[in-house]
Amino acid sequence: MRYISTRDPAHTATLGGAILRGLAPDGGLYVPESFPALPPDALGGARTLAGVAERLLAPFFAGDALAGELPAICAEAFTFPVPLRDLREHTAVLELFHGPTAAFKDVGARFLAAVLSRIAGDDADARPLTILVATSGDTGGAVAAAFHGRPGVEVGVLYPAGMVSPRQEKQLTAWGGNVRAFAVRGAFDDCQRLVKAAMGDPGLRASRRLSSANSINVGRLLPQMAYYAWASTEYRRRHGVDAGFIVPSGNVGNATAALWAMRMGMPVREVVMATNANPALTAFTGGAAWAAHPTVSTLATAMDVGSPSNMERILALYGGEAAARGALRAERVDDAGIRRVIGEGPARWGEVWDPHTATAVAARERIGGEHWIVVSTAHPAKFEGVVEPLIGRTVEIPPELRRLLDHPSHAEPLEPTLDALRAALSMPAPA
Repeated sequence: MRYISTRDPAHTATLGGAILRGLAPDGGLYVPESFPALPPDALGGARTLAGVAERLLAPFFAGDALAGELPAICAEAFTFPVPLRDLREHTAVLELFHGPTAAFKDVGARFLAAVLSRIAGDDADARPLTILVATSGDTGGAVAAAFHGRPGVEVGVLYPAGMVSPRQEKQLTAWGGNVRAFAVRGAFDDCQRLVKAAMGDPGLRASRRLSSANSINVGRLLPQMAYYAWASTEYRRRHGVDAGFIVPSGNVGNATAALWAMRMGMPVREVVMATNANPALTAFTGGAAWAAHPTVSTLATAMDVGSPSNMERILALYGGEAAARGALRAERVDDAGIRRVIGEGPARWGEVWDPHTATAVAARERIGGEHWIVVSTAHPAKFEGVVEPLIGRTVEIPPELRRLLDHPSHAEPLEPTLDALRAALSMPAPA
């Protein structure tokens, strides 16, 4: 399998090359050159997520030096449960927050770390591999946890200062060692712009090996297809019908993975992108040309994205704006809707929702119909300041998050310029 740029298919790479580079030389995002048809029975009756991932991803590793490592990579990455629980109203919830940092980003981050650590170990270049990641809350914590302590790898986490929850910030800044956290004076889109600029900067690339752990890296999206393949086949096994997924969407990498799984033939009826008040997706599906919008701050902070990078992959998947607009569906939920769903969650659904999952639940309630899987992307304990006043009680903190809260924080302020990032990376981390 080869990987091509969304901007110019002449830019090709192997799987390992695409993952290591992060971005294509023309600034585009790498995508598989094709999506092989893989009917559900081709999963060989696999019932574990690791087993499904190994079978689903085999065509994407074919011909690459990493192909023989795929079983070990899957076994290393998929070590925590992703329960699919049936609720009421012909609705199920796919819980993706049982990993080390209580967010769905753990799946892609752990898989990417398993891949990149093998690439770093096999590369003749002795320079440390520098992983840059922009985060609006959850990605950075997952990447930090996945790469912390791995030899030969350095991590730079860029997050918008003052725009993540306190517990999210703790997950970004409590590591030290080979993980540095940069509090950027700007929005998430500034952080993402800096990472993209660094990936294309000749000076930085000459001085260090650079890769990205954002969902601009195809190595983050490939493993996310696995839980859509597993959950869709499991739902069909239980109920005899195909379910649609409602996906909380910010940078739309998670929704892209669902669309890729659907393209491969997994029993996914439809993918609905649930957004917060940021209007880029619903403006597009409503008929406007695709365009970035100023970032709007909301209660669902990890989805505060005005220019979702992975929309480039979705447009490439469908062959342009007109076809994509006809195929996509998005629902926009404001903060009042998020508060209402969280407050009503225990009574209506028997669930406590985090603000991001609440957007998907609000979309499900608005859409109606039957056989929907709501994708739950984060544990509500990460957003106690929003959730607890609305439900009138405390939310139990997952053990790994509780342990992390006792660690000291280390964050370096950073102006939102490439010059500032270059200078910071050239200096050793503060003691």
